[in-house]
Amino acid sequence: MSRDIVLALNRHMDAQGGGDGVFATAVDGLYMMRASGPTLPAPRLYRPALCIVAQGAKQVMLGESVFGYREGEMLVIGLESPALGKVTRASAEQPFLGLNLDLDVQVMREVLAQLDPPPQPGPGGPGAFVGMLAGPLADALVRMLRLLETPAAIPVLQSGIMREICYWLLTGPDAGEVCRMALPSGSAQRIAAAIHRLRDDITQPVRIDTLAAAANMSSSTFHQHFKTLTSMTPLQYQKQLRLLEARRLMLAGEANASGAAYQVGYESASQFSREYVRMFGTPPKRDMAVARTSPAI
Repeated sequence: MSRDIVLALNRHMDAQGGGDGVFATAVDGLYMMRASGPTLPAPRLYRPALCIVAQGAKQVMLGESVFGYREGEMLVIGLESPALGKVTRASAEQPFLGLNLDLDVQVMREVLAQLDPPPQPGPGGPGAFVGMLAGPLADALVRMLRLLETPAAIPVLQSGIMREICYWLLTGPDAGEVCRMALPSGSAQRIAAAIHRLRDDITQPVRIDTLAAAANMSSSTFHQHFKTLTSMTPLQYQKQLRLLEARRLMLAGEANASGAAYQVGYESASQFSREYVRMFGTPPKRDMAVARTSPAI
């Protein structure tokens, strides 16, 4: 891993007060993370993103798929996905250092359209993969971090560096996997359209025929591709979306457990509590007490 990335992460997080946690930046969609020890699994909704470990190791669970990655490696997520992430290697002497950058799928498509010849899409599989971070892609990320030192340059230069990052992803060793995620007519983007439909109204019952129509697939083909890409059924995916949104409402102080359950579509508070424990490992009230005092990495 580039020493420049480690130094830049520490410098910018220390400037925001230091300590453990997630640190937002002036670059939209760019987040830094630090943890001085292993963490419990923390839930979050991942956007299409490039996630790197500069120091330590992390594990992310997307449905039934588990992705472990460590310093010098990257996790590329191509679909909006509810997930559980935890730091698996960190210490006070060598804290976990991470960086997440949301990927602009539209920019990815524009870059893909300019490649001659274009990369060949990889075989079907989960909508995420782990690869090595090195060479010009790492250099481009260092330049993105350096923008934070000159805020006036961010609106001028950020889009160009994002295009460069997309270029190196689409021409690097994992180009086939990235291409599969970005193809406008590919199964990943069709499933993404159905996911947006699910997300826009999570209170409604799952209707496979409606989601399949949004993906422009038959019901059986849709169900197969959805499970392959997300490692979940549509019903499981919606359940996780509902629970994550309920958790967000409670953390923000916008609702108590029963109110949050109702707002996300549950008719039974007891069912909500059972499914909450099944996903997060603890009842809502206890989870809130821990979450408000522990940073989610």
